[in-house]
Parts: sequence; structure tokens; C-alpha cells
Amino acid sequence: MADTQPISLSVSAADETTFLEAERLVNTLYEKWMLRFGGNSTPHDVLARVAFQFARLYVETYGENHAVNDYLTEFERQLDDLVVKL
Repeated sequence: MADTQPISLSVSAADETTFLEAERLVNTLYEKWMLRFGGNSTPHDVLARVAFQFARLYVETYGENHAVNDYLTEFERQLDDLVVKL
């Protein structure tokens, strides 16, 4: 992955598709960014950029999921209030 030594992981069959997709996404971004930044950066630097990008996306998604969870919790509370009034 990303021009590094293979990583030995034990992955269940149920998770294999997820891991392969994650590997594909990392490799795709790494290859694109090596073309874009490789002339001025080492492969290590480019991989650090890739790691940062995925961490940023994780943090954004986590926040969005938290907001949706809060919304659904409030919706459920209001729905419960309506049902009790009936």
C-alpha cells in the first residue's frame, strides 16, 4: 500500500471488502498526490499528506454523524411526546 512494505493483518471475511476498499482509496490518493507533489516531496511526505486527509475526513464525518444522532434523538423524543398525548 502506498509503496510501503505489505502490512500483515488478520481480517474477517465480513470485513475484507471494507479493508480492500480502504486500501484502494489510499493507493488512489497516494498515486495522484505523488504525481502532484512528488517532485517537491518525498514518498514519506506524500503519505503523511494522505494520512492527514483521511484523518480530516474522519473527523468531519464523525461530527456529521454526531449531529444526525442528536437530531434523531430529539425527533424520537418529540414523537414519544405526541404518542403519549394521544
